[in-house]
Amino acid sequence: QVQLVESGGGLVQAGGSLRLSCAASGRSFNTYRMGWFRQAPGKQRELVASITSGGTINYLDSVKGRFLVSRDNAKQTVFLQMNSLKPEDTAIYYCAAGPALAFSSWGQGTQVTVSS
Repeated sequence: QVQLVESGGGLVQAGGSLRLSCAASGRSFNTYRMGWFRQAPGKQRELVASITSGGTINYLDSVKGRFLVSRDNAKQTVFLQMNSLKPEDTAIYYCAAGPALAFSSWGQGTQVTVSS
């Protein structure tokens, strides 16, 4: 397993941008699929974006064209660049890692609040 620590959350006005970072420690980061999830109050956790070790990327439909996920294997870090933020993007954002389709390691989460 890997240990994950998110950073970069905060309060931003609608239309603004934030960049989330997730620093990983442990072995085999390069082989892991990485994901960003979010959970808003009263809602289920949803997968926002994922990136495999080979660079295959998937996005939640509602964030396509606004969010960009990337990874730096040398620094064992994954990023989520969030642009054109909307109030409905408000949630706790979690970084996750897994050796296959399932995610087995989770960060503690970082709050993102978008004001209208």
